[in-house]
Amino acid sequence: MTGEADFLSALRALATHPAARGFADDTAVLTVGGATLVLTHDMIVEGIHYLPGDPPADVAWKLVAVNLSDLGAKGAAPIGVLMGYSLRREPDWDARFVAGLGEALAHFGVPLLGGDTVSVPSGTPRSLGLTAIGEARGRVPARAGAQGGDVLWVTGTIGDAGAGLRRIAVGQPDGPLPDRYRRPLPRLAAGHRLAGLASAMMDVSDGLLIDAQRMAEASGVRIDIDLAALPLSPELIAFEGDDRQVRLAAATAGDDYELLFCTCDAAVQDVFAVAEELSLQMTRIGRVTGGSGLILHEQDDLIPLPDKLGWQHS
Repeated sequence: MTGEADFLSALRALATHPAARGFADDTAVLTVGGATLVLTHDMIVEGIHYLPGDPPADVAWKLVAVNLSDLGAKGAAPIGVLMGYSLRREPDWDARFVAGLGEALAHFGVPLLGGDTVSVPSGTPRSLGLTAIGEARGRVPARAGAQGGDVLWVTGTIGDAGAGLRRIAVGQPDGPLPDRYRRPLPRLAAGHRLAGLASAMMDVSDGLLIDAQRMAEASGVRIDIDLAALPLSPELIAFEGDDRQVRLAAATAGDDYELLFCTCDAAVQDVFAVAEELSLQMTRIGRVTGGSGLILHEQDDLIPLPDKLGWQHS
């Protein structure tokens, strides 16, 4: 096995229960009695998903938020979490993490139900995991389901977390952009309202382009994205400008945790109504067509896909 794709392919042969959705989605969807449970498990690792010098409270927030983001992309309401935690004999760090965890759980209204701790040698990068459990009361949109002719949308703005990481790297750790990297906000309310409108939906965790490619592959379609339509925040533009390279960087940066979704043309006004109701920007950034793969253009100019579409584990 040479990497993540090969490993997941091997695991797919074991994931035969219908709830696993063939490992083609970010969550499992399990029917128990009359309830539809949505389950997800994400890990974050020091030096990869967060910086060693990040405040422990922010690390706790991010651990909770990235898992709840997966539930939001399925329209599910969170009902509890289980945590796996590596103890490194640093009680002050642990105490500040617990305080931040309490803050995040209270903010999102989610109880901690249990989990596990393990001891690791001092200096070992921390590896933290969370299982989030949610309940869906309606449709549970998958990555698959996009159909030719659909409109492609994204919530919020793209690239802020990546720009925030770059600001931290140049010694500017404060402000809205670093906050987007350290304390993402899962789109739970938007996911709940959009689930009945979306033919396909997922969160943008590894980068807009790579996640759109995954949606196209799961749905058996081609997705065309207009780089000029990508919504950039005023803070990002003030920091880095608004040229093609800035937009490509935004489209390939991870950690945005916005929702990427498709709807038919008939649902366009309904999406705008949800956006107005929630005071949340929702932008049409492309189309679903016949064929396969991902096409990138800037208005009428076709743009070669960058070598790196987003974050991939080795």
